[in-house]
Amino acid sequence: MRNKRSATIITGISLAITLVLGYLMVADIGKPDGRPLNTLAPAGSKAWEIQDLIVPVFIIAGLVFIFVEIGIIWLAARFRRRPEDVDGVDEPAQLHGSTKLEIGWTLAPSLLLAFLAVFSVNGIISQGKADKDAIDITVVGQQWWWEYRYDLDDDGKPDIITANEAAIPTGRDVRFHIQSRDVVHSFWIPRLAGKLDAVPGRTHVRVMDALEPGIYEGQCTEYCGLSHGVMRMQVKALTPEDYEKWLELMTTPPEAPKTDIEKAGQELFVAQCSFCHQVNGITPTDTAPFTYSNEIDPDYGVTNDSPLLSRNAPNLTHLMMRQHFVGGLLPLYQGKQEAVVNPREVYEPNVNNIKRWLRDPHEVKPMNEQNLQGMPNYNLSETQIDQLTAYLLTLGH
Repeated sequence: MRNKRSATIITGISLAITLVLGYLMVADIGKPDGRPLNTLAPAGSKAWEIQDLIVPVFIIAGLVFIFVEIGIIWLAARFRRRPEDVDGVDEPAQLHGSTKLEIGWTLAPSLLLAFLAVFSVNGIISQGKADKDAIDITVVGQQWWWEYRYDLDDDGKPDIITANEAAIPTGRDVRFHIQSRDVVHSFWIPRLAGKLDAVPGRTHVRVMDALEPGIYEGQCTEYCGLSHGVMRMQVKALTPEDYEKWLELMTTPPEAPKTDIEKAGQELFVAQCSFCHQVNGITPTDTAPFTYSNEIDPDYGVTNDSPLLSRNAPNLTHLMMRQHFVGGLLPLYQGKQEAVVNPREVYEPNVNNIKRWLRDPHEVKPMNEQNLQGMPNYNLSETQIDQLTAYLLTLGH
């Protein structure tokens, strides 16, 4: 009797500890505040489909876990060997080789997994479905940033090329055509949809939408080199009306530099930065070996000497229309920000971040300059940094 009572007490304590730990693990975990990569705080219909599948699966798995753990603890406590026990006397019945039990504990989980597979397969198929009016955006993973291309008139040529931050309208499906220019990356905006790899030579499609305006954070989840951990991305969801305004501004050239320092910055940009970066309407130097083009290469990236070298950089035509730069790592504007059409109308530019990047990019983000990966350090003077910063600040509306 005393042994049974002890086993019951131990089982009860174990169950209580399991429930408390389980609660502490999941309590408050579904709130996005301070957790920008929280997949358990869905903000899009595709993300909700995943959430609606995860929750019942986790509940079932949790119940199975509790049942098994209670059984193990009870058996260990109930049938543990005691000092007074004698071999061969009053030993528990041995169940090894019981055909009924072996069939039972094989068949039961098999049926449970088959049942869950029906909903899982249906969810996977649903993730690829998009409405007829879905928007198509080409995403290209690079070391170590993301490029977005918008072909607004379906003529095979992008009308908008931007980086790190894609703008989408709320309440409308978007098909992201995911590619890679160098190595395998992985595109993931956890609050909007699941992750999908960007593989050289292939195009994978991920459908997502956003139910509410906001900036949704993402992260490359496939190791891709030195700066993999800081290869971030953002999707900026705007209302349909604001999205149309964004498209209009992004297809309108920025104003030409006006002040002397801005003009000096433009000259410096053309002389050095245009080796990799492009600003539409600005002619790069004749010696620039790898400049951007608005033509889409059907074999994206194979024109390089090596498929492992990036040798490319973000299009900066409308830099200040973005709210992040440096592969989504640094904010271009000060303070906590909401998703807005033209951030310069609302926020003050973060000049310190821009200068910090120009002064020593390697201090901000690890590079592999020997293999021409990432932004080189040109050892600019403070005067040149001021000039380039002044010019970059004009690249917007």
